[in-house]
Amino acid sequence: MVDEDCKNEVEVMDNGEGVIEVDEWSERVASPPEKKKDSVEESSAPPPPSSKNGQLSKQGSLTILRRSSSRTLSGRGPRNSSQSDVDAADAVDLLQDALPAVDTPESCEKAALRLRALLRHLQEGEVAVGVLQKNLQYAADVLDSIYVEETKSETTKDRAITISLGPPTKKGRRPPLSAVALASRRHVGDEEDELSEVEPDAVPQEVREWLASTFTRQLNTSRRKTDEKPRFRSVANAIRAGIFVERIYRRLSSATFLQLPPEVTRILKSVDEWNFDVWRLQEASANTPLRCLAYELLNRYGLLHKFKMPPATLETFLTQVENGYCKYKNPYHNNVHAADVLQTMHYMLSQTGLMNWLNDVEILATLVAALIHDFEHTGTTNNFHVMSGSETAILYNDRAVLENHHICAAFRLLRAEEHNVLVNLSREEYREFRGLVIEMVLATDMSSHFQQIKAMKAMLALQDTSLDKSKALSLVLHCCDISHPSKNWVLHERWTTQLLEEFFRQGDKERELGLPYSPLCDRNNTLVAESQIGFIDFIVDPSLGVCGDLLDKVAALSVPPSTPTIAEEPHNEPGGPIKRPVRPGGVVGVEVRRPWQDCLAANKARWKERAMKDAEIRAEMALRNEKVNGESGEGEGDGPEDTIEEEEGEGAKGEASNEENGE
Repeated sequence: MVDEDCKNEVEVMDNGEGVIEVDEWSERVASPPEKKKDSVEESSAPPPPSSKNGQLSKQGSLTILRRSSSRTLSGRGPRNSSQSDVDAADAVDLLQDALPAVDTPESCEKAALRLRALLRHLQEGEVAVGVLQKNLQYAADVLDSIYVEETKSETTKDRAITISLGPPTKKGRRPPLSAVALASRRHVGDEEDELSEVEPDAVPQEVREWLASTFTRQLNTSRRKTDEKPRFRSVANAIRAGIFVERIYRRLSSATFLQLPPEVTRILKSVDEWNFDVWRLQEASANTPLRCLAYELLNRYGLLHKFKMPPATLETFLTQVENGYCKYKNPYHNNVHAADVLQTMHYMLSQTGLMNWLNDVEILATLVAALIHDFEHTGTTNNFHVMSGSETAILYNDRAVLENHHICAAFRLLRAEEHNVLVNLSREEYREFRGLVIEMVLATDMSSHFQQIKAMKAMLALQDTSLDKSKALSLVLHCCDISHPSKNWVLHERWTTQLLEEFFRQGDKERELGLPYSPLCDRNNTLVAESQIGFIDFIVDPSLGVCGDLLDKVAALSVPPSTPTIAEEPHNEPGGPIKRPVRPGGVVGVEVRRPWQDCLAANKARWKERAMKDAEIRAEMALRNEKVNGESGEGEGDGPEDTIEEEEGEGAKGEASNEENGE
C-alpha cells in the first residue's frame, strides 16, 4: 500500500510499471525496462523518525521514493497531495530570480519545491510558458550539476558518499541525505540493462578511447592523473541515452513523413535487383515512384539521419522534384525514368562495392544527381533547342542546354527554405556536394559520350592505382541513364516504345516549324529494330563494358572503412540497411558481376529477329505495291482502241511502276 503522504510522488512517477524512485529517472529515460522486476532497495542509513514506506521527510533534501513493487496502480482513483505538500507548493514564488547556485545543496531543495509547484499549477492550468521554461531549465541545471559532482571522484565507484547537512544529532543520527549523495549511491548497485554488463576488456582499446572522447564530458583534466580513464559504465549510460533519443527521432521522423502503402513496401524489397520493375512501383504508388524510392534509398543509406534532413522539408522537396518531372507530360523523360535511373545507380553502389569507395557526402551527391539528372526535361533534344532558338538555348549559349537547366532548376529549388534538405551540411560539405552533382549531371550530355569513354579507357590503362572519383561517378551515371537496353526484354521493349513516341512528338514539332527531322523522329521512316541494334552495338554495350572495367578496378582498390558508417546502422525499413562489402585493399583480379551482359545479348538477338521480320514485311509490301501499280497500269492499257503489242505493254507497266516507287 502507498501512504497518503507519498501519493503526490507516486502520481508523478507511476507509469503503469510500478513505483519508480525519482533518482532512477535517467536510467528510466535512457533504457526503458523490458520486463518488471520485484526489488526493494533499502538505504544504508537509518531512516528518520518521520519516514513512511521508504519516503524520507522533507528536511532540507529532495524527497526520494524507493521502488516498492512492480504492481501497477492504474486501478486507483485520482491521488491528492498531502496538506504539507500543498502548503509548500503554494508558498513557492515561481517568478523569483534569486535562486541558490546549482552546485549547492540548497539548490536541490529549491528545484524539488519548484517542480512540485509547477505540477500543481499545471493541474490548474495557470503556468505561463516563460515561467515553465525558466524553472525547468533551473531544475535541469541542478541535475546536470549533480552528475558532474558524482563523476569527479573515483571513490564513488565502490561505496556511497554520505553528505551531511549538519552535525549528528544526540541520538547519533544525521539529517536526511541530500540529492547529491543519493544520486551517487545510484551507481553503486548493478544497473538493469545489458549494455552496463559489458566487461571493459571485451571492448577494444581504440573503441573505448573513441567512446570516451565522444560521449563523455571532459572534466577538469588538470585534476586527473594521466593514467585515469573515464568509467566505462558512464560511457554506457551516455550511449544508452543517445540510442534512446535516436529511436525517438526516427519514430517521429517516420510518423511525420509519408506512410508507404503495403504494396509499395513489398515491391521495394526487390530494389537491389538489376531488373527491378519500376513500372510496378509507379502503379502501386499512385504515380509517385520517385518520391517513394528516393525516400527509401536516402533512409537505407542512413543519409536522412547523418545530415539531419527535416522530414517535412524532405517530403516537400521530393514532391516538387516529382512534379517537375511531370511538368511536360513526357512519354519517356518523366518521373518513372528518373526512378529507374535512381534504382540502377543504387544497384551500382550497393551490389558492386562502389559505395565502399565513397564517403557519405559523395554517396549523397551520387543519389541526388541521379534523382535530378533530367529534372524539368522538355521532352525534346538539345539539338531541337538549338535549331529552334529556344530561350533555354539562348540562356546557356547552345552548350549542354538541357543538362544545365536540370542542374540550375534543381539547385534553385534547394535554395528555398521549405525545400532545403541540405540545410545542415557544412560549408565544405555543400561545396563538395554541389561540385560533384554538377559534374555528374553535365556528363549525361550525349554529345560528350565518345570523349568521355575515350578518357576513361585512357585512365584505366594507366598503372596508377588512383582514380578520379568525379570522372568515375560521371561515367556510372551516364551508363545508368542509357541502361534500359541492358534490362530484361519486357522492361526494355516498353522503354523503347516510350522513347520513340517522345522522338516522334519532337518530329511533329519539327515538321510544324519547318525544321528538318532529327534522327529517329520521323514517324513514317524510322527503322525501330535496326536503330536499337545500332544503339546497343555502338553506345550501350561499349559504355557498360568500360563501366564494368572501372568497377573492377574500384573493387580492387576499395578499402573497408575503419569504423562503422551510417549505412550500417540498424533500420526497420523494407530492405534493411545497406552493408558495405568488405574487401581487402590492393586485391588484383577482382571482377564485378555484370548482369547486363546476358540481357544485352538476349535483347540484341530479339531485335535481329524483329529486323528480319520487318524486312520481310517491307519486301511483301513493296511487292504488293508493285503489283497494285502494275495492275493499275495494265488496266489503263486495255481497251478496244489499244493497238500496243503485249511485250511492249509489259515494258510500259514496269517503267510506270518504277517511276511511282521513286516518287
